[in-house]
Order: sequence, then C-alpha cells, then structure tokens
Amino acid sequence: MRSLKTSGNTVLVTGGSSGIGFALARAFSNSGNKVIICGRNEEKLQRAKEKLPGIEAKKCDISQREDVESLVRWIDLEYPQLNILVNNAGIQRSIELKKGIQEVDKGQADDEISINFRAQVILSEFFIPNFLKRPEGTVIVNVSSGLAFVPIARFPIYCATKAAIHSFTMSLRYQLKDTKIKIFELIPPTVYDTELKGRPLEKSDWTVSSAEVADAMMKGLETDEFEIAVGSTRNWLRASKNDLDQAFGNINR
Repeated sequence: MRSLKTSGNTVLVTGGSSGIGFALARAFSNSGNKVIICGRNEEKLQRAKEKLPGIEAKKCDISQREDVESLVRWIDLEYPQLNILVNNAGIQRSIELKKGIQEVDKGQADDEISINFRAQVILSEFFIPNFLKRPEGTVIVNVSSGLAFVPIARFPIYCATKAAIHSFTMSLRYQLKDTKIKIFELIPPTVYDTELKGRPLEKSDWTVSSAEVADAMMKGLETDEFEIAVGSTRNWLRASKNDLDQAFGNINR
C-alpha cells in the first residue's frame, strides 16, 4: 500500500479551533488540503477561520450523538470526498475521587468520557463504511496522549479515556489490516501552548508546542509511522513495565 499523499485531501479535525487541533488543521491546510474543523464554541471557530480563511468551520458538540449524526449528514452532503478523519477533540479535568459521587456526579466524568472516547468510536463507525468504498487514500488519526501509558492521578478520567483510545486504535488497525484504510495514533506529551488545562503552560524540557505535534503527524503520515509518538512519549511507548512504574512515581510526586 502506498504512503498517503499529504496534499489534495479533504480532512475533518474535531476540536480544531484551538490547541493541538488548530495546529493540525493549519498543517493540513498549509499542505494543500481542504480542512473542516468542528467544535462547541462558535467564537473560537470564527477566530480559527479568521486565522485560516480557507478552512470550513462547523459547530458541533460531539458529546451529543444527535450533533454527531447531524455533522456526518452534513459532510455526506457537502463534502462526500472526505477521506481523512482526525479524532482530536478532548477535555481534561481534575477529579477528586475521594469525594465519591459528590464529585463525579457533576456530569464532568460523563462529559469527559463522551468527548474523549465515545465520540471517537461513533465517528469512526460512521465513516468507516464510506472509507471502505474508496480505492485508497483514506485515513483515521486518533489522538491519544502519553498519559495513556503513564497517568497523572489527578486527571483519572482523562488518562483512562486516552488509554481507551490507544487500545481502541490498536484493535481498529488490526480489524482493518486487510483494507486500504490506514489507522494512525498520534501520541503527544504535555503541550505547553494549549488551553487543555485552562491556560497555556510554560515551555520546559518535558513539554512541546502544538506545532511540533503537527509537524510530527505530517511526517508520520508520509512514512506510515502508525504510532506517532512525540517527545518524551517516544520512550514511554516502548518502555518496560518497570520503566513505566518509575515514570508514574515521578510525575505523581
């Protein structure tokens, strides 16, 4: 199977109005692709369009199945040539499980699971049948995290959903191994210029920029690097159990 052409595609990036998603949208757009982004915040979507006038922006709350179904119908009508799905949308919340249902029953845990994992599964299920009809050049990129391998305990739901994405992507790749759909996993470490934690972080030795993540993704798509680990996650992806236990202790001190 030939490597993907990184231009001339039609791409959907969920959560594409800011952070890693916007960097991915910009990288695809700058490489000569038609890019569609979706997100829940209309103002952020419009700001993204102002920065990247050539993209299409669609408001969609992917935690709501009816919104996802509406998005898919709209794409089928307006962009039937879509051939790349990037499951990027995600939220991260600190949840104190010692407080029990009082903390979890605010709806936060369910929201994280819906956005970070359930929506990725549903979107993949919607688009795979159409992708199977194409002769070649169809791709699904699932964005997980280094925290899928080494969780930060104060973000228990986020880390668990990213671990689920890693597992789901492995299974999806295996089930589709005899087809022409390529399944990639993008595995970033902590990104300092994203608002995932509510505000951008300071640059450090253990963080990378969203642009670095996007560059790594484009190179990985060109070379069929199906697990695209970025920065410190390259070591975590191939680490032994003892290495991961030590890393878990270090980041949770």
